[in-house]
Amino acid sequence: MNSNPLRTPARPLRKRPLPPAGPRRPASVLAALSAIPLALTACGTGVTGGPDGSSAADGAEETVNVTNCGRELTFDATPANVVGMMPSQTEMLIRLGLQDSLVGQAQTEVSALPDDIADAAEDVPELSTDAPPAREDLLAAGPDLVVSPTEYEFTAEQGFAGIDQLKENGAQAYVATGGCADRRNTAEVTDVVTDIENLGVIMRVPDEAEKLSADAEERLAAVEEAIEGEERPTVAQVFVEGESLTAIGAGVEADIIATAGGENVFDPDAPEFEDFFAAEINPEEIISRDPEAIVFGVSGPDQAEKTREYIQSTFPDVAAVENDTLIAVPQADLHPGTLGNIDAVERIAKALYPDAF
Repeated sequence: MNSNPLRTPARPLRKRPLPPAGPRRPASVLAALSAIPLALTACGTGVTGGPDGSSAADGAEETVNVTNCGRELTFDATPANVVGMMPSQTEMLIRLGLQDSLVGQAQTEVSALPDDIADAAEDVPELSTDAPPAREDLLAAGPDLVVSPTEYEFTAEQGFAGIDQLKENGAQAYVATGGCADRRNTAEVTDVVTDIENLGVIMRVPDEAEKLSADAEERLAAVEEAIEGEERPTVAQVFVEGESLTAIGAGVEADIIATAGGENVFDPDAPEFEDFFAAEINPEEIISRDPEAIVFGVSGPDQAEKTREYIQSTFPDVAAVENDTLIAVPQADLHPGTLGNIDAVERIAKALYPDAF
């Protein structure tokens, strides 16, 4: 399996000075989000009468309109056949109580489902293991809704079902807010709350969505409260594959670092990250920035050990290595639109501030 999550060539990075710490998101803002009524004001959604102008009281389902990646999605009825294009999306659907609507799960070997919900997906057909499903395999599942972490999963040129092809076959595509092409570089951890709310409206499960989003917001607020007033350590986030070293400087990955209380040594606004959230670097870039912690995504224990050995041998005099603050994060927790983003925030924050938890 190709474990590289970047999916497009990274570019060389020019040396830049350390950036100032970004603004912190107040806990009050997170608390305010939970007070928004889901069915009426979830970001990018709207509710109208039934398809013939009737109201829900007339026995017809309300039509739901959702803005997603610049596209207007309209649902005259609750989707009955849903596909999760990544375990992260399958997990969210199950936690919303929608396992009976699942007719397919894809990229199942990218990561394992959490133990507490794994049984719920046991009978869901597997459409692919380590890559998005082929066009014919996805269409054969007969979905009317396909939920994906990014727009990459709908690249027709790769042999996948394109969004227009899905539409021609009676299915609509919902892409995680942080995975939309025009937001991939500026995505935030709280985008997952938008996805919870939108899917709650689309699938007509507002109560389940409200509980799930409230839990997400409470966990993020707890981290912020725990590290309030602490001095922010400098952090580099990297991905290592063989001898290739890539810096992660933007996207939800960068916001995970900021939300966990780290000061990223790579500037998300730098030209190198203008078009893509990652850039290939040479080891000197890490040495010159001397981060106090290094975060790295891994696909499993073997990669975690190999990456740790690479970092220790390549940067023996960097503060992060001297302090042994090397933080491995499951790569799946860094994907857009996953509840794992919050797991990653908690994991990193606890490693950066061990006395605060």
